[in-house]
Amino acid sequence: MTITLYPYLLLALLSVLFALSPVGLASHQSPLNVVATTSIVADLVREVGGDCVSVTALMGPGVDPHLYRASAGDVQRLNEAELIVYNGWFLEGAMDSLLKRLAERRPTLAVAETVAPELLLPVGEEGFQYDPHLWLDPSLWQQTIPGLVKALTELRPICAPEFDANAARHQAELLALHGWAQATLASIPPERRILVTAHDAYNYFAAAFGFEASEAAQGISTEAEAGIADIRAIAELVVSHQIPAIFVETAVNPRNIEAVQAAARDRGWEVTIGAPLFADAMGDPDTAEGSYLGMIRHNVLAITAALGGTPAPWPAALDAWAERWGL
Repeated sequence: MTITLYPYLLLALLSVLFALSPVGLASHQSPLNVVATTSIVADLVREVGGDCVSVTALMGPGVDPHLYRASAGDVQRLNEAELIVYNGWFLEGAMDSLLKRLAERRPTLAVAETVAPELLLPVGEEGFQYDPHLWLDPSLWQQTIPGLVKALTELRPICAPEFDANAARHQAELLALHGWAQATLASIPPERRILVTAHDAYNYFAAAFGFEASEAAQGISTEAEAGIADIRAIAELVVSHQIPAIFVETAVNPRNIEAVQAAARDRGWEVTIGAPLFADAMGDPDTAEGSYLGMIRHNVLAITAALGGTPAPWPAALDAWAERWGL
């Protein structure tokens, strides 16, 4: 009788040992409840957190974080979160005071504020100390990952190996993306490397990828309205440099960039409006552009096509991602 119990005792012992192992403990622990503000920040948390996190994004496709105000439901979700992750540097301007109050009583991380200030672009616009749009430079965005790993590990230490592995993988992906973007955008003739957009979000992008300048009708915040003088000045730039295309972002009203187009036409230069770009929000969740990698890929291809460049070969390090989306 005793002999026949040995298999059951062995199975029970193995079950206990598995439950006490890091893998076993992690599988029995519920995912960390993370609430992120923008879809871009949420994507970063999912990539690094993996199965150890459950992420809710407050802002979806086409939502402008500069103007977004938290609903009652958002406030409840934020109050129930085990970790709140937002961009910071006043990107979420209308939510800034709420996020700071929540940080006094809940674990909260502003990922952009973990990057060394000397790497950031200072701005003089009211409310801003640094330009918050650093995700448009993938090599800079990957520098937010160590701070995120630290915050996640403090709350789910048992998942530390998964966080570290995911972080290493995603940092490599972002650097591969950056290298491809650099090679692709370098194919644009130097005299055409002036980026004109509706909203002043592309300064990091321009600095990272060799553009002479990034000009915009609106300021760092979309709350700032473009005046007639601003429109005229940008139109003069477009005409004098014979810029073939200008751009509008998906979360921004196109009227200002359309006004630039009309003003340039009045001066005898026909400029096209290129494919819409993603800046403060990603695309639909069921599309490639609904991921950070896909968002940057779309922007690079749209700008390159409109300004006369040629795409570089897609990096092998990102083949698995491309296959996932059938690209």
